[in-house]
Amino acid sequence: MPSLRQLQYLVALGDMQHFGRAAASVNVSQPTLSQQLRALETRLGITLVERGDTPVQLTPVGREIAARARDILIGVDDLRGMARRSITGLAGTVRFGVTPTIGPYLLPPVVARLHREYPDMRLHMREGIPDDQLAVLRRGALDMVVAPLPVAGAGLEIVPLFREPLHVVAAPDNPLVGRTVLTKADVAGSGILSLDRRHHFHRQAIDICQELNADLLRDYEGTSLDSLRQMAGSGLGLAILPELYLQSEVGGEDMVRRLDIADWSASRSIAAVWRCGAAYGDSYRVIARAIGEKAAELLHGAGQA
Repeated sequence: MPSLRQLQYLVALGDMQHFGRAAASVNVSQPTLSQQLRALETRLGITLVERGDTPVQLTPVGREIAARARDILIGVDDLRGMARRSITGLAGTVRFGVTPTIGPYLLPPVVARLHREYPDMRLHMREGIPDDQLAVLRRGALDMVVAPLPVAGAGLEIVPLFREPLHVVAAPDNPLVGRTVLTKADVAGSGILSLDRRHHFHRQAIDICQELNADLLRDYEGTSLDSLRQMAGSGLGLAILPELYLQSEVGGEDMVRRLDIADWSASRSIAAVWRCGAAYGDSYRVIARAIGEKAAELLHGAGQA
């Protein structure tokens, strides 16, 4: 039978498509990885790797075996996690993925609360593009992801956390800011800034521009919510920013003003996602609940203001 290490090497090579990078990702030398894959091919009596090509490709049967091997490795990791959890309870390191349009302004108080209540649980935070992180989650390299809905895919547990209002903002000296009553017709034709097109936030900005009959400024894409706020504050265009960001210390309204558009509103829904049957599913639910409760508290405060 193939060893778990051999299966791990095959999966790594399928992901990295390069012997050196695959070896580095599993902390072995390249000769060791190559030798073990040769041994695996000999044991199975088939060719798994198309050698000589760049990037390195697996054969069709190699891809099929790698896909099944990934499921086996995730299952073994979950078994180990289940054993550890039976001894330690809410403890250990959770590999946590979050989009930069949420993490910097919502998670700090959540992390502080979780550390007070569960001091033996650690969060390894990784910011990234939601679509990319969900793919990494499915591969087993992340344990939990917080991302905007919709999220699709079999084998995922998806827990909605909160719905967050979105606002159009402008520089304080923008003529729209001084209007007593503002409607969609007043905003029509305005240029709206957004994040780069890999973000779900970008796709939502396209929909909002269509609703407002506004123009998406594709030549001026931001890399973060901070960059959108700063560009809008400089007068480059309008921007769409989430409620919790606008009321946070890292964001705020020091250089922009909200436009209260009477006949328009928008929001986004945020969810926690992890693999179905994950050994630490109870821990992920604790984290999800803490995030949802903090968001509800902040949004309720905003509604009372």
